[in-house]
Amino acid sequence: MSSVPRTSTQMPSFDVWNASLANAANAIGSRSFPDALTSALRLLAPFQMMNGFIYSPDGHAFDLYNEKIIAARAIIVDRYLAGAFVLDPFYDAIRNHRRERMIVMREVAPDDFQQSEYYRLHYAATEIVDEIGFVMMLENGFTAVLSLSRIGSAPLFSTEDLERLKSAAPVVCAFGERHWFHVSGLSLEIKNAAPAARIEHPLLTKRELEIVTLVLKGHSNLSIAAVLELSLNTVKVHRRQIYAKLNISSQAELFRLFLA
Repeated sequence: MSSVPRTSTQMPSFDVWNASLANAANAIGSRSFPDALTSALRLLAPFQMMNGFIYSPDGHAFDLYNEKIIAARAIIVDRYLAGAFVLDPFYDAIRNHRRERMIVMREVAPDDFQQSEYYRLHYAATEIVDEIGFVMMLENGFTAVLSLSRIGSAPLFSTEDLERLKSAAPVVCAFGERHWFHVSGLSLEIKNAAPAARIEHPLLTKRELEIVTLVLKGHSNLSIAAVLELSLNTVKVHRRQIYAKLNISSQAELFRLFLA
């Protein structure tokens, strides 16, 4: 993600920005709101895709806005909602700190994220090279993340881009919450939802499951040791025991076993 060159864009005039915000505000509650918000945000920093998901307090994920996604819906939406979301750094970020704000993928992703099977089989397949998200609080304890993504050969968001988008986050979150706070049809989806996605296995201890989860999310042994306050050697021993118990020899097999 950091190997792509970064470029910036010029700040729009105050009049243009205010007019664009007014257009988005007037569209709240209508089908034209996402397009109006997209137009306003592109004045601050170009991006190729805006999409989003909702997360329930009990560990489910639902569609927020994915009407104009790039790449196959089966990858970006269906596979994600089927369970891959539990490995998403954004999902971890909103579970740990539930409040309105902007989050940046490369700031919250684990140190070995790009070497993880989740990155290789899911994230890289979306062709996203950089991503930021606006965190919104919805009804009944649900949290939503509305993402802006750079795709393919697009440059990363520059420092100036991120500063402008972060400055706009309070307005974006307020508008988004007003528009999506009561999500139509969500109650029916919740009623018919499959069991919450979890990393679990009868042969593994609680500690081993913690380590499996961190491995799948893209943490290195060193990062796992820091997160769990263990020695590096202890983490290595646990990983060998996990692989032996599961009769596997690679992270790819581990991924297929838990999230195929």
